[in-house]
Amino acid sequence: MIAKVTTAALLGIDAFPVDLEADLTRSGIPAFTMVGLAEGAVRESKERVLTALKNTGFRLPPARITINLAPADMRKEGSAYDLALALGLLGASGELPEQALNGYLFAGELSLNGRLKPINGALPMGLKARERQARGLLLPADNAPEAAVVDDLPVYPVQTLGQAIRFILGEEDLHPQGSDIQGLWGQREDFLVDFSEVKGQEHAKRAIEIAAAGNHNLLFLGPPGSGKTMLAQRLPTVLPPLEFNEALEVTKIYSVAGQLDPGQALVITRPFRSPHHTISDAGLIGGGHYPRPGEVSLAHHGVLFLDELPEFKKHVLEVLRQPLEDGRVTISRAAVSLSYPADFMLVAAMNPCPCGYLTDEQHPCTCTAQQIQRYRSRLSGPLLDRIDLQVEVPAVPYSDLKKTQSSKDSASMQANILQARQIQAQRLAGTPITANSQLRGTWLQAHCALTETEHQFLEQAVHKLGLSARAYTRVLRIARTIADLESADRIQIPHLAEAINFRVLDREDQW
Repeated sequence: MIAKVTTAALLGIDAFPVDLEADLTRSGIPAFTMVGLAEGAVRESKERVLTALKNTGFRLPPARITINLAPADMRKEGSAYDLALALGLLGASGELPEQALNGYLFAGELSLNGRLKPINGALPMGLKARERQARGLLLPADNAPEAAVVDDLPVYPVQTLGQAIRFILGEEDLHPQGSDIQGLWGQREDFLVDFSEVKGQEHAKRAIEIAAAGNHNLLFLGPPGSGKTMLAQRLPTVLPPLEFNEALEVTKIYSVAGQLDPGQALVITRPFRSPHHTISDAGLIGGGHYPRPGEVSLAHHGVLFLDELPEFKKHVLEVLRQPLEDGRVTISRAAVSLSYPADFMLVAAMNPCPCGYLTDEQHPCTCTAQQIQRYRSRLSGPLLDRIDLQVEVPAVPYSDLKKTQSSKDSASMQANILQARQIQAQRLAGTPITANSQLRGTWLQAHCALTETEHQFLEQAVHKLGLSARAYTRVLRIARTIADLESADRIQIPHLAEAINFRVLDREDQW
């Protein structure tokens, strides 16, 4: 007898349906065969599922069992097929009516005693189930809050295999998981840090305000203890709140990567990722035999902070070029090629030299010219050109440290940033771009138009500082954001001057 059960597999951050067909023939030598490009964890599910069925009170007769996972040309991996396999075997043996299994999508990992363990990718599976107009989605109870974010889809939380069987047979009622999206949304701005805690560094705060307003990349250059990390950690407190569609996309990435906390339904604040400088290129952009999201994708719609930038391996930093330009990262392997979203704001910090005190008037620098050159050469020119704002962060003087209150807090900075973002949204309406950092080509010419006076000023700066074509574009984008913060219709010379001032690495006396 043949039974068919529907489950789902992951491809990137999306799911696709998988039809699990189970055939049980009582003639011939007993055997268990699984076909359909099943990876190791899927093939091993045989022992888990048969033991879980036995401990739930079901013992399959000796038979020749064949399992087909369709489509057969797509790789399947992971342990999310256990529940569907168990129900398919029961359907093939006549324990469950085939009609009762139709229309549902099943996913979950089984333990040996029949309990269901959480899986990765519940949200993408829920979205696919809704797209197929499924009767409902049965999955582990720990994953139910995440999948319940999907509207118009009954999501049934299941604790054990026995509970799922009783529900299919109509012997037990399961109430669909509810989702309080409004309640979640009300908690999303609960930050434990604030810019009011940062003493001094007004120039750096201004750079952060500009970077957040235009979604520009940012590099802090300064001695140890000047507050570079402290400033970066507070950047999420001034960024615009996530929109629901953005939150869904971020949650899908975290779900596929297994980064959601147990019972977490939705990622409600912008991500802030801070990998250690020993990270590999696969850890940063994603990879593996079957590629998984890396840190750049986990920082999607948020901040990727790289502290001690020159300490990262050079080839690791170079892989950032594609995501910084395209907002996506493509990972190609022999088995599959996947593309993950990676639209993040890069914030980096570095010392001016190996000892860190080259620009500090209070501490003498002990580095030789050769050591400084070797240290700086770890960062390529093309990578630095992709960082819009390059800001010097000097040591904080004692007069600033003794102040009881900072001149700027996160709330006031965010208000200015939201106003500038609103101006950008109105100006860029009808285009596929949403922020000034994405301006290029005809959009750059249209929205960053200069008069002859501004052109002359910028031309002198380009020749004097030796700016590259990419740096010239960055200056225009930053100037456009500065003008938006001041609600100015067009870019003026003061906006250009301030933008150039935030390109500290272009000055020969600093770099």
